[in-house]
Amino acid sequence: MIKDLGLEWVILGHSERRSIFGESNELIGQKTEAALKVGLNVVFCVGESLEQRETDKTDEIVQAQLQPLVGKVDWSKIVIAYEPVWAIGTGKVATPEQAQDTHNSIRKWLQENVSEEVAASTRIIYGGSVNASNCKDLATRPDIDGFLVGGASLQVESFVAIVNAKL
Repeated sequence: MIKDLGLEWVILGHSERRSIFGESNELIGQKTEAALKVGLNVVFCVGESLEQRETDKTDEIVQAQLQPLVGKVDWSKIVIAYEPVWAIGTGKVATPEQAQDTHNSIRKWLQENVSEEVAASTRIIYGGSVNASNCKDLATRPDIDGFLVGGASLQVESFVAIVNAKL
């Protein structure tokens, strides 16, 4: 249906699908393979709960979410979106340092588990209450390649500021 509409991208692994519908890491991996097989590109969402963040399990959780893709996907067709669950739609946002640390950890994991080339070329974007007031600081971080914008995309001035954050 998505392809029939002429669309090229799909978002998979969003926290709401994981929590409300109980989609497992393995199922999301299978859905990613299926999407790629029919020619779609994938924004693959990963992220941790506040409890997981506070107990230093962020890397463990994010890596477990990525693991089902290893050896099964064309990484050039995937953008990873790090969305800390505790920051989605809450107005809370990871500090630029927290976001950078997690993005860097994802890049290192890709290097160790996939390849140096994939680690260097895969876009890793941040999505977790990104807005006009925090986007510039987040955009200065070396491993944050852009944003997955939610509610702020509905406010023209805010969205324009986010779009222009890396300029």
